[in-house]
Amino acid sequence: MNGEQLRKKTSDGGIVYGTMLSMGRNPRWSQAISAFGLDYVIIDTEHAPRSRAEVADFLAAFTYSGVVPIVRIPIPASHYVTMYIDAGAQGVLAPYCETVDQVKEVVAAARWRPLKGALAEKAVETGELPSQATRAYLENRNKNNVCIIGIESVPAIENLENMLQVEGIDAIFVGPNDLTITLGIPDQYDHPNYEAALREIIAKSEAAGKPVLIHHQTVQLTQKWLREGARFVLYSSDARTMHNGYKEEFGEIKSVGSELGGETIGDVGESEEVI
Repeated sequence: MNGEQLRKKTSDGGIVYGTMLSMGRNPRWSQAISAFGLDYVIIDTEHAPRSRAEVADFLAAFTYSGVVPIVRIPIPASHYVTMYIDAGAQGVLAPYCETVDQVKEVVAAARWRPLKGALAEKAVETGELPSQATRAYLENRNKNNVCIIGIESVPAIENLENMLQVEGIDAIFVGPNDLTITLGIPDQYDHPNYEAALREIIAKSEAAGKPVLIHHQTVQLTQKWLREGARFVLYSSDARTMHNGYKEEFGEIKSVGSELGGETIGDVGESEEVI
């Protein structure tokens, strides 16, 4: 699958599956990830300490993996959009968008790169480009670019319908940690106000024909919101999934060791990663 195919599948109502890469840095990691049956991965640069060169090497390794690499950029700014698409990303996730102008800047960079400045603004505002040849050229050049907008605050929800009117958005991302903080209920993912907020986001996005991805960290929450309409599935991260796998499997091994050696088993606990 490539970015164009991912965009088509989601726009047609299909379900796609992916995860966040918060820890992996070595390009060889892409070989393992491509065997997981995922459609896409999001390489984080908002919270994860990755250099531009590291991300570029990682993106090159994903080129022929069949997994669509999308970069979560640090802020919703055109510079970061074009920087990572130029490096080989097949899409960007722009976090914490709250205004129409922020969305327009991201969309202009993702859809009409390398057009910049007044002409890029005009393309987003009116759909007008210098010529039909320019339109055809840029549409082909940017056909694999998946453009995801992050809705992570109460002001963002209040302005979501206006932001969704900007042409060129492919999906709406929800960051649960940030959203619950702005709701005044940090990390309370079963709180009625949080659930109401998600349903409002899904309803508004569905009305605009845009799929929603919610970055939940448990299978149960991911399943629940898949049933409630989140068709662009974004589950957990490489660090958290590795933690859970080792916790479960070594827990089983240590239980036998405890029987044989008479030692108590220490509780590894849950992953403390917040991303």
